[in-house]
Amino acid sequence: MKKLLIASTSTVHGKSYLEYILPELSEFFKGVNEILFIPYARPGGISHDAYTEKASAAFEKINIRVRGIHEFTNPFGAINSAKGIFTGGGNTFLLLKQLYDTKVISSLKNVVENGTPYFGTSAGSNITGLTIQNTNDMPIIYPPSFTSFGFINFNINPHYLDPDPNSTHMGETRETRINEFHTLNSTPVLGLREGSWIHVKGTKIVLKGSLFARLFQKGKQPVELPPDTDLNFLM
Repeated sequence: MKKLLIASTSTVHGKSYLEYILPELSEFFKGVNEILFIPYARPGGISHDAYTEKASAAFEKINIRVRGIHEFTNPFGAINSAKGIFTGGGNTFLLLKQLYDTKVISSLKNVVENGTPYFGTSAGSNITGLTIQNTNDMPIIYPPSFTSFGFINFNINPHYLDPDPNSTHMGETRETRINEFHTLNSTPVLGLREGSWIHVKGTKIVLKGSLFARLFQKGKQPVELPPDTDLNFLM
């Protein structure tokens, strides 16, 4: 039975790294004392070691140890024995390329599909969808494919931003970009605002947090979904 937390972000304004979601994580990883961290997205170019230390400091507050996948000589063994998995944010293109290059993408997909709890933020959430085509990141490197885990039957646009009516910026909005995507693709896209997440347990999938999410579907007007919306209709 799949068990996932798919979060828009790791950090909300005024809070430290993962602070806002630690109570949820404590319940989500209940009974787990160690998780495997995937640091491949490297936000700002941070090293794998430094990123793992950052994650470790946050999870230490809920008494969970973190080990980076890069620390293991046998990453496949680490994945298969993991009690929980966390993939952090950063650059989604780099993250997916590393998952393909290290050949761990199939192993990760298999264990999560079979019940290993998975937590993702930002780029780590992007890869839970069918593809990474709705990431906000620059394509700094080219992965072999845009196809990702497909744990959910739609794509995530994390850090979703609404147009600022007071801004003088005349460029494209996030909604414009997603509409462009739907001229060529039919995959639904869920815009997750900062501080929102999706909770997946088996076949049940629910929007959580205090904010609405914005759902885009090809040929339809976008709709606002309130917290606690059952998203099974997208699966």
